[in-house]
Amino acid sequence: MFFAFETVEPDWQSFTDNIDYFHGKITKPEIEFWALQIDLRAPQTRIVVRGGSSDDNGTLSTKVSSFVRNNSLAAGINAVPFDVISAFEGRPIQNVGIVISGGRLISPANPGFDALVFYTDGRTAIEKQSEIHSFEDIENAIGGFHQVLENGLPAQRVKGREERHPRSVAGISANGEFLYLLVIDGRRAGSIGVTEMEIALLLRSLGAWDGINFDGGGSSALVLRYPDGKARPVNTPIHAGIHGLERAVAGCLGIAISPSTEK
Repeated sequence: MFFAFETVEPDWQSFTDNIDYFHGKITKPEIEFWALQIDLRAPQTRIVVRGGSSDDNGTLSTKVSSFVRNNSLAAGINAVPFDVISAFEGRPIQNVGIVISGGRLISPANPGFDALVFYTDGRTAIEKQSEIHSFEDIENAIGGFHQVLENGLPAQRVKGREERHPRSVAGISANGEFLYLLVIDGRRAGSIGVTEMEIALLLRSLGAWDGINFDGGGSSALVLRYPDGKARPVNTPIHAGIHGLERAVAGCLGIAISPSTEK
């Protein structure tokens, strides 16, 4: 379906319990995107955060598809910026930003960036990492870059920023009942990437009130587990300029629909 950013009317289709799916296109500029709407109210919905894979040597790089497959997830998206860019998994890697998984701090805050935070009382919010001083009331948190949508309006920082890139994004509805995950392709025919202002407008059209820009570019990947059991990206990742080559990343955000055999 073809839209302008501010006139997108998502035609949500059920993907699995508590997750709806929407695939859209915009003609001017030429953009292709994929979005999920996750019902956070449903008791079967579980948020899963990882800093990458891990072993006795610490945090290791992983592809989002492996993150979804190895943790029995319904969906997953890349999130935290990191220090080593490679297509190879299992390499030592450092998250550049906060990762809290099941109440346990995996990676410290980066005071220059923001984060998506899931509290133990069920609240979800986008917070400045510099203002996260206690982890006692946080169940999960995943760092990104900056908030792009704030109280239903594009954040001040996005104005005048014209760089176009593939993007991975998350948003929250005004009532906190829905989480939105969004990936926009770029650097290929049919999708030239988006600016941060366009991210904010698109998130708002989908139903978000607040939104955060995750790591993007060649890291951008939104992965679903399909009825055949296989986990694969819905978009076209573009590591090292190679279309379809998925990058090994660090911190990821996933959605599990219980029961799960999380590892």
